[in-house]
Amino acid sequence: MASAKIATLLIRTLAKPISNQIKQQVKEHERFRSLCVNLAQFMYRSETNLRQNILAEPAKHVRPLSEAKAIENGANALAEGFLFSVAAGLIVAETWRSSWNESKRRDSVNVRLEELGMRITQLTARVDDLVQRWKDEQSSANERYKGLAKILPKVVENKSQEQIKPLPIGIQPPQSKGISQSTSNTSSSRPISS
Repeated sequence: MASAKIATLLIRTLAKPISNQIKQQVKEHERFRSLCVNLAQFMYRSETNLRQNILAEPAKHVRPLSEAKAIENGANALAEGFLFSVAAGLIVAETWRSSWNESKRRDSVNVRLEELGMRITQLTARVDDLVQRWKDEQSSANERYKGLAKILPKVVENKSQEQIKPLPIGIQPPQSKGISQSTSNTSSSRPISS
């Protein structure tokens, strides 16, 4: 950005000496001189006619410029035209450069938006998958709960009946593993009487 502005300033600075050189070349070369005289005479006639039309002055004969004055005016017109064309070219180049940078930035933003859109789509699909898995697990847990809720009263009822029901004579209730071997031997030798 700064280098473009420095280049623009450099070109404008160099254009002024080139403009002065054009003025010098006009005075020395016959071809440039005739071009400048014709250009200056045309500009002078056009300016005079325009002034007469705008100010509503009566039409009169327009006397041509002297050759020295025409050469001077023509050289100035060519030099100013050169400076104007350089300035216009720089403006067009700066406009093109800024629009190119803007287009490049816009493309970069569009690419980033597309990447974000794809990422959002992926994340949405993943969230949907996780929600579906959660629903499936929730449904499975609910089914297990319902199954256990149906079985639990029966199991509790069966266990309570087993505890109340007397054991037949000579059959021992199961012993826990924490009881020593000697205790189990003595208890097994004694019959339980009801």
